[in-house]
Amino acid sequence: MSSALTDLFPLPIVQAPMAGGVSVPQLAAAVSEAGGLGFLAAGYKTADGMYQEIKQLRGLTAQPFGVNLFMPQPEYADRSAVEVYANQLAGEAAWYETELGDPDSGRDDGYDAKLAVLLDNPVPVVSFHFGCPAPEVLESLARVGTLTLIAATTADEALAVQRAGADAVVVQGVEAGGHQGTHRDNPETDGTGIGLLSLIAQVRETVRIPIVAAGGIMRGSQIAAALAAGASAAQLGTAFLATHESGANAVHKQALTNPLYVRTELTRAFSGRPARGLVNRFLREHGPYAPAAYPEVHHLTSPLRKAAARAGDAQGMALWAGQGHRMARELPAARLVEVLSAELAAARTALSAAHGLSGLPGPDTSTFPDEEAGAGR
Repeated sequence: MSSALTDLFPLPIVQAPMAGGVSVPQLAAAVSEAGGLGFLAAGYKTADGMYQEIKQLRGLTAQPFGVNLFMPQPEYADRSAVEVYANQLAGEAAWYETELGDPDSGRDDGYDAKLAVLLDNPVPVVSFHFGCPAPEVLESLARVGTLTLIAATTADEALAVQRAGADAVVVQGVEAGGHQGTHRDNPETDGTGIGLLSLIAQVRETVRIPIVAAGGIMRGSQIAAALAAGASAAQLGTAFLATHESGANAVHKQALTNPLYVRTELTRAFSGRPARGLVNRFLREHGPYAPAAYPEVHHLTSPLRKAAARAGDAQGMALWAGQGHRMARELPAARLVEVLSAELAAARTALSAAHGLSGLPGPDTSTFPDEEAGAGR
Protein backbone atom coordinates (compact mmCIF):
# COMPACT_ATOMS: atom_id res chain seq x y z
CA MET A 1 0.00 0.00 0.00
CA SER A 2 1.29 3.44 -0.91
CA SER A 3 2.29 5.57 2.07
CA ALA A 4 2.47 8.86 0.16
CA LEU A 5 -0.82 10.03 1.66
CA THR A 6 -0.42 8.62 5.16
CA ASP A 7 3.09 10.04 5.47
CA LEU A 8 1.64 13.56 5.19
CA PHE A 9 0.04 13.60 8.63
CA PRO A 10 0.94 11.74 11.84
CA LEU A 11 -2.59 10.77 12.94
CA PRO A 12 -5.13 8.83 10.84
CA ILE A 13 -7.68 11.63 11.27
CA VAL A 14 -9.00 13.67 8.34
CA GLN A 15 -11.37 16.60 8.83
CA ALA A 16 -14.06 16.32 6.20
CA PRO A 17 -14.47 19.22 3.79
CA MET A 18 -17.93 20.61 4.60
CA ALA A 19 -19.23 23.16 2.09
CA GLY A 20 -21.48 26.05 2.96
CA GLY A 21 -19.04 27.91 5.20
CA VAL A 22 -18.29 25.16 7.75
CA SER A 23 -14.74 24.14 6.76
CA VAL A 24 -13.10 27.53 7.24
CA PRO A 25 -9.32 28.09 7.30
CA GLN A 26 -9.27 28.31 11.11
CA LEU A 27 -10.76 24.81 11.41
CA ALA A 28 -8.46 23.25 8.81
CA ALA A 29 -5.40 24.87 10.38
CA ALA A 30 -6.28 23.67 13.88
CA VAL A 31 -6.71 20.07 12.69
CA SER A 32 -3.50 20.07 10.65
CA GLU A 33 -1.53 21.65 13.50
CA ALA A 34 -2.83 18.92 15.83
CA GLY A 35 -1.52 16.14 13.59
CA GLY A 36 -4.55 15.38 11.40
CA LEU A 37 -5.31 16.53 7.87
CA GLY A 38 -7.42 19.67 7.68
CA PHE A 39 -9.53 20.40 4.61
CA LEU A 40 -11.02 23.45 2.92
CA ALA A 41 -14.28 23.06 1.02
CA ALA A 42 -14.25 24.90 -2.30
CA GLY A 43 -17.81 23.91 -3.13
CA TYR A 44 -20.18 26.87 -3.67
CA LYS A 45 -17.24 29.31 -3.69
CA THR A 46 -15.72 31.23 -6.58
CA ALA A 47 -12.21 30.36 -7.73
CA ASP A 48 -10.93 33.58 -6.19
CA GLY A 49 -12.79 32.90 -2.95
CA MET A 50 -11.09 29.50 -2.78
CA TYR A 51 -7.70 31.07 -3.50
CA GLN A 52 -8.14 33.66 -0.74
CA GLU A 53 -9.00 30.92 1.78
CA ILE A 54 -5.92 28.93 0.74
CA LYS A 55 -3.77 32.02 1.30
CA GLN A 56 -5.36 32.53 4.71
CA LEU A 57 -4.83 28.90 5.67
CA ARG A 58 -1.18 29.02 4.64
CA GLY A 59 -0.78 31.99 6.96
CA LEU A 60 -2.13 29.88 9.84
CA THR A 61 -0.17 26.65 9.38
CA ALA A 62 2.81 25.21 7.52
CA GLN A 63 1.36 21.69 7.87
CA PRO A 64 -0.19 19.78 4.94
CA PHE A 65 -3.87 20.35 4.15
CA GLY A 66 -6.39 19.56 1.44
CA VAL A 67 -8.93 21.31 -0.79
CA ASN A 68 -12.15 19.67 -1.97
CA LEU A 69 -13.80 20.28 -5.37
CA PHE A 70 -17.30 19.44 -6.60
CA MET A 71 -17.43 17.77 -10.01
CA PRO A 72 -19.56 19.41 -12.73
CA GLN A 73 -22.98 17.76 -12.98
CA PRO A 74 -24.58 16.35 -16.12
CA GLU A 75 -27.84 17.93 -17.22
CA TYR A 76 -30.60 15.38 -16.82
CA ALA A 77 -33.09 17.08 -14.51
CA ASP A 78 -36.78 17.14 -15.43
CA ARG A 79 -37.46 20.85 -15.93
CA SER A 80 -41.18 20.48 -15.34
CA ALA A 81 -40.52 18.70 -12.03
CA VAL A 82 -38.32 21.62 -10.91
CA GLU A 83 -41.10 24.06 -11.80
CA VAL A 84 -43.65 22.05 -9.83
CA TYR A 85 -41.32 22.02 -6.83
CA ALA A 86 -40.80 25.76 -7.13
CA ASN A 87 -44.56 26.27 -6.98
CA GLN A 88 -44.69 24.11 -3.88
CA LEU A 89 -42.02 26.27 -2.24
CA ALA A 90 -43.86 29.53 -2.93
CA GLY A 91 -45.36 29.46 0.56
CA GLU A 92 -41.89 29.13 2.09
CA ALA A 93 -40.69 32.17 0.14
CA ALA A 94 -43.65 34.18 1.40
CA TRP A 95 -43.08 33.02 4.97
CA TYR A 96 -39.40 34.00 4.97
CA GLU A 97 -40.09 37.14 2.94
CA THR A 98 -37.62 36.29 0.22
CA GLU A 99 -37.55 35.18 -3.41
CA LEU A 100 -36.76 31.71 -4.63
CA GLY A 101 -33.38 31.33 -6.29
CA ASP A 102 -32.72 30.87 -9.99
CA PRO A 103 -32.44 27.10 -10.66
CA ASP A 104 -30.28 27.86 -13.70
CA SER A 105 -27.49 29.57 -11.76
CA GLY A 106 -24.80 27.16 -12.98
CA ARG A 107 -23.90 23.48 -13.05
CA ASP A 108 -20.10 23.34 -12.93
CA ASP A 109 -19.36 25.22 -9.65
CA GLY A 110 -16.46 26.98 -11.37
CA TYR A 111 -14.64 23.66 -11.70
CA ASP A 112 -12.21 24.56 -14.49
CA ALA A 113 -11.27 27.90 -12.92
CA LYS A 114 -10.62 26.24 -9.56
CA LEU A 115 -8.48 23.55 -11.17
CA ALA A 116 -6.44 26.24 -12.88
CA VAL A 117 -5.80 27.94 -9.54
CA LEU A 118 -4.76 24.66 -7.93
CA LEU A 119 -2.36 23.88 -10.77
CA ASP A 120 -0.78 27.35 -10.57
CA ASN A 121 -0.67 27.31 -6.77
CA PRO A 122 -0.41 23.62 -5.79
CA VAL A 123 -1.68 22.36 -2.44
CA PRO A 124 -0.68 19.05 -0.80
CA VAL A 125 -4.01 17.25 -1.35
CA VAL A 126 -7.08 17.74 -3.57
CA SER A 127 -10.22 15.64 -3.20
CA PHE A 128 -13.27 15.36 -5.44
CA HIS A 129 -16.98 14.84 -4.70
CA PHE A 130 -19.92 13.93 -6.96
CA GLY A 131 -17.90 12.07 -9.55
CA CYS A 132 -14.55 10.95 -10.88
CA PRO A 133 -12.24 13.32 -12.80
CA ALA A 134 -10.58 12.31 -16.04
CA PRO A 135 -7.18 10.62 -15.65
CA GLU A 136 -5.58 13.64 -17.35
CA VAL A 137 -6.78 15.89 -14.53
CA LEU A 138 -5.27 13.63 -11.87
CA GLU A 139 -2.03 13.36 -13.87
CA SER A 140 -1.76 17.15 -14.10
CA LEU A 141 -2.20 17.47 -10.34
CA ALA A 142 0.37 14.72 -9.74
CA ARG A 143 2.88 16.60 -11.89
CA VAL A 144 2.70 19.60 -9.54
CA GLY A 145 3.08 17.37 -6.47
CA THR A 146 -0.56 17.16 -5.37
CA LEU A 147 -2.03 13.91 -4.03
CA THR A 148 -5.63 13.15 -5.02
CA LEU A 149 -8.59 11.54 -3.27
CA ILE A 150 -12.02 10.79 -4.74
CA ALA A 151 -15.21 9.88 -2.88
CA ALA A 152 -16.96 6.59 -3.66
CA THR A 153 -20.10 4.98 -2.26
CA THR A 154 -19.80 1.54 -3.87
CA ALA A 155 -17.03 -0.89 -4.75
CA ASP A 156 -17.63 -0.23 -8.46
CA GLU A 157 -17.14 3.50 -7.93
CA ALA A 158 -13.96 2.78 -5.95
CA LEU A 159 -12.66 0.72 -8.86
CA ALA A 160 -13.32 3.66 -11.19
CA VAL A 161 -11.35 5.86 -8.78
CA GLN A 162 -8.39 3.48 -8.92
CA ARG A 163 -8.54 3.24 -12.71
CA ALA A 164 -8.52 7.03 -12.99
CA GLY A 165 -5.22 7.12 -11.09
CA ALA A 166 -6.17 8.66 -7.74
CA ASP A 167 -3.83 8.19 -4.78
CA ALA A 168 -6.64 7.10 -2.43
CA VAL A 169 -10.39 6.61 -2.28
CA VAL A 170 -12.70 8.17 0.32
CA VAL A 171 -15.15 5.37 1.05
CA GLN A 172 -18.39 7.03 2.18
CA GLY A 173 -20.89 4.93 4.08
CA VAL A 174 -24.59 5.69 4.12
CA GLU A 175 -24.24 6.95 7.72
CA ALA A 176 -22.42 10.08 6.53
CA GLY A 177 -23.89 13.54 7.00
CA GLY A 178 -24.35 15.91 4.09
CA HIS A 179 -24.34 14.89 0.44
CA GLN A 180 -23.64 11.35 -0.65
CA GLY A 181 -20.72 11.40 -3.08
CA THR A 182 -22.28 9.09 -5.66
CA HIS A 183 -20.69 9.37 -9.09
CA ARG A 184 -24.09 9.48 -10.76
CA ASP A 185 -27.31 10.49 -9.08
CA ASN A 186 -29.79 7.70 -9.83
CA PRO A 187 -33.16 8.07 -8.05
CA GLU A 188 -33.74 4.33 -8.45
CA THR A 189 -30.96 3.66 -5.93
CA ASP A 190 -32.38 5.95 -3.22
CA GLY A 191 -32.35 4.15 0.12
CA THR A 192 -29.91 1.46 -0.99
CA GLY A 193 -26.72 2.88 0.53
CA ILE A 194 -24.17 0.60 2.18
CA GLY A 195 -23.02 0.87 5.80
CA LEU A 196 -19.41 1.95 6.27
CA LEU A 197 -17.84 -1.23 7.67
CA SER A 198 -19.46 -3.42 5.02
CA LEU A 199 -18.40 -0.96 2.34
CA ILE A 200 -14.79 -0.87 3.55
CA ALA A 201 -14.64 -4.66 3.34
CA GLN A 202 -16.07 -4.69 -0.18
CA VAL A 203 -13.74 -1.96 -1.39
CA ARG A 204 -10.71 -3.52 0.28
CA GLU A 205 -11.30 -6.66 -1.80
CA THR A 206 -11.73 -4.61 -4.97
CA VAL A 207 -8.93 -2.02 -5.04
CA ARG A 208 -5.29 -1.72 -4.00
CA ILE A 209 -5.17 2.02 -3.26
CA PRO A 210 -5.46 3.31 0.32
CA ILE A 211 -8.92 3.81 1.80
CA VAL A 212 -10.07 6.79 3.84
CA ALA A 213 -13.23 5.77 5.72
CA ALA A 214 -16.10 8.26 6.12
CA GLY A 215 -19.55 7.98 7.60
CA GLY A 216 -20.88 8.49 11.12
CA ILE A 217 -17.49 8.34 12.86
CA MET A 218 -17.52 10.28 16.14
CA ARG A 219 -15.17 8.40 18.50
CA GLY A 220 -11.63 7.07 18.45
CA SER A 221 -12.94 3.54 18.92
CA GLN A 222 -14.83 3.89 15.63
CA ILE A 223 -11.63 5.05 13.93
CA ALA A 224 -9.96 1.90 15.30
CA ALA A 225 -12.76 -0.23 13.85
CA ALA A 226 -12.38 1.41 10.43
CA LEU A 227 -8.62 0.86 10.48
CA ALA A 228 -9.06 -2.76 11.55
CA ALA A 229 -11.49 -3.23 8.66
CA GLY A 230 -8.84 -2.10 6.18
CA ALA A 231 -8.90 1.70 6.06
CA SER A 232 -5.71 3.77 6.31
CA ALA A 233 -7.42 6.79 7.88
CA ALA A 234 -10.84 8.04 8.94
CA GLN A 235 -12.60 11.18 7.75
CA LEU A 236 -14.86 12.92 10.27
CA GLY A 237 -17.34 15.66 9.41
CA THR A 238 -20.13 15.97 11.97
CA ALA A 239 -17.62 15.52 14.80
CA PHE A 240 -15.80 18.67 13.66
CA LEU A 241 -18.97 20.58 12.81
CA ALA A 242 -19.56 21.27 16.52
CA THR A 243 -16.02 22.49 17.26
CA HIS A 244 -15.23 26.06 18.24
CA GLU A 245 -13.45 26.83 14.96
CA SER A 246 -16.19 25.43 12.73
CA GLY A 247 -17.95 28.04 10.61
CA ALA A 248 -21.33 26.35 11.06
CA ASN A 249 -24.25 28.49 12.17
CA ALA A 250 -24.69 28.41 15.96
CA VAL A 251 -28.26 27.12 15.50
CA HIS A 252 -26.90 24.21 13.45
CA LYS A 253 -24.29 23.38 16.09
CA GLN A 254 -26.87 23.40 18.88
CA ALA A 255 -29.28 21.22 16.91
CA LEU A 256 -26.78 18.34 16.79
CA THR A 257 -27.40 17.47 20.43
CA ASN A 258 -30.85 19.04 20.83
CA PRO A 259 -33.30 16.32 22.01
CA LEU A 260 -35.85 17.77 19.57
CA TYR A 261 -33.92 16.19 16.68
CA VAL A 262 -33.99 12.48 17.30
CA ARG A 263 -32.95 11.16 13.89
CA THR A 264 -31.44 11.92 10.50
CA GLU A 265 -32.70 11.11 7.05
CA LEU A 266 -31.43 11.17 3.48
CA THR A 267 -33.37 13.82 1.60
CA ARG A 268 -33.49 15.72 -1.70
CA ALA A 269 -35.53 18.53 -0.12
CA PHE A 270 -32.79 21.17 0.00
CA SER A 271 -30.58 20.38 -3.00
CA GLY A 272 -32.16 17.79 -5.25
CA ARG A 273 -29.42 15.27 -4.39
CA PRO A 274 -29.49 12.76 -1.51
CA ALA A 275 -27.99 14.32 1.60
CA ARG A 276 -28.32 13.31 5.25
CA GLY A 277 -29.63 15.87 7.69
CA LEU A 278 -31.57 16.24 10.92
CA VAL A 279 -35.28 15.74 10.35
CA ASN A 280 -36.96 19.14 10.70
CA ARG A 281 -40.17 20.72 9.39
CA PHE A 282 -38.81 21.59 5.94
CA LEU A 283 -37.44 18.09 5.39
CA ARG A 284 -40.69 16.43 6.50
CA GLU A 285 -42.95 18.66 4.41
CA HIS A 286 -40.94 18.86 1.20
CA GLY A 287 -38.62 15.85 1.14
CA PRO A 288 -41.20 13.42 -0.32
CA TYR A 289 -41.82 15.76 -3.27
CA ALA A 290 -38.33 17.03 -4.11
CA PRO A 291 -37.16 16.03 -7.61
CA ALA A 292 -33.81 14.54 -8.55
CA ALA A 293 -32.41 17.85 -9.77
CA TYR A 294 -29.01 18.95 -8.51
CA PRO A 295 -27.89 21.70 -8.50
CA GLU A 296 -31.21 23.21 -9.67
CA VAL A 297 -32.96 22.59 -6.35
CA HIS A 298 -29.87 23.76 -4.43
CA HIS A 299 -30.02 27.10 -6.23
CA LEU A 300 -33.80 27.25 -5.83
CA THR A 301 -33.76 26.82 -2.04
CA SER A 302 -30.59 28.80 -1.30
CA PRO A 303 -32.40 32.07 -0.39
CA LEU A 304 -34.84 30.14 1.81
CA ARG A 305 -32.05 28.46 3.75
CA LYS A 306 -30.19 31.73 4.19
CA ALA A 307 -33.34 33.52 5.36
CA ALA A 308 -34.08 30.75 7.88
CA ALA A 309 -30.51 30.99 9.21
CA ARG A 310 -30.79 34.77 9.59
CA ALA A 311 -34.02 34.27 11.52
CA GLY A 312 -32.45 31.58 13.72
CA ASP A 313 -35.14 29.15 12.52
CA ALA A 314 -33.68 25.65 12.56
CA GLN A 315 -36.90 24.25 11.08
CA GLY A 316 -36.13 25.84 7.71
CA MET A 317 -32.38 25.17 7.57
CA ALA A 318 -30.44 22.30 6.00
CA LEU A 319 -29.11 20.76 9.21
CA TRP A 320 -26.62 18.36 7.65
CA ALA A 321 -25.50 15.71 10.15
CA GLY A 322 -24.34 12.11 10.24
CA GLN A 323 -26.07 9.34 12.15
CA GLY A 324 -23.74 9.85 15.14
CA HIS A 325 -24.73 13.50 15.64
CA ARG A 326 -25.89 13.03 19.24
CA MET A 327 -22.28 12.17 20.13
CA ALA A 328 -20.97 15.57 19.02
CA ARG A 329 -18.60 17.31 21.44
CA GLU A 330 -18.26 21.08 21.61
CA LEU A 331 -14.49 21.35 21.89
CA PRO A 332 -11.67 23.28 20.25
CA ALA A 333 -10.71 21.35 17.11
CA ALA A 334 -7.17 20.62 18.30
CA ARG A 335 -8.52 19.28 21.58
CA LEU A 336 -10.96 17.04 19.69
CA VAL A 337 -8.08 15.61 17.65
CA GLU A 338 -6.19 14.96 20.89
CA VAL A 339 -9.20 13.22 22.47
CA LEU A 340 -9.85 11.12 19.37
CA SER A 341 -6.19 10.11 19.27
CA ALA A 342 -6.27 9.04 22.91
CA GLU A 343 -9.46 7.06 22.33
CA LEU A 344 -7.91 5.40 19.30
CA ALA A 345 -4.80 4.45 21.27
CA ALA A 346 -6.96 3.02 24.08
CA ALA A 347 -9.03 1.00 21.61
CA ARG A 348 -5.92 -0.40 19.98
CA THR A 349 -4.45 -1.31 23.35
CA ALA A 350 -7.65 -3.10 24.31
CA LEU A 351 -7.69 -4.91 20.98
CA SER A 352 -4.08 -5.98 21.36
CA ALA A 353 -4.79 -7.25 24.86
CA ALA A 354 -7.79 -9.21 23.62
CA HIS A 355 -5.69 -10.78 20.86
CA GLY A 356 -3.01 -11.63 23.39
CA LEU A 357 -5.48 -13.41 25.63
CA SER A 358 -6.83 -15.37 22.68
CA GLY A 359 -3.35 -16.41 21.59
CA LEU A 360 -3.81 -14.79 18.18
CA PRO A 361 -1.35 -12.27 16.73
CA GLY A 362 -2.15 -8.64 17.48
CA PRO A 363 -3.33 -6.10 14.89
CA ASP A 364 -0.94 -4.33 12.56
CA THR A 365 -0.39 -0.82 13.97
CA SER A 366 2.38 0.16 11.58
CA THR A 367 0.26 2.30 9.26
CA PHE A 368 0.75 5.37 11.44
CA PRO A 369 3.22 6.38 14.15
CA ASP A 370 2.27 5.95 17.79
CA GLU A 371 -0.79 8.13 18.48
CA GLU A 372 0.45 9.36 21.83
CA ALA A 373 3.57 10.76 20.22
CA GLY A 374 1.56 12.54 17.54
CA ALA A 375 -1.10 13.92 19.87
CA GLY A 376 1.23 16.46 21.43
CA ARG A 377 1.77 18.36 18.18
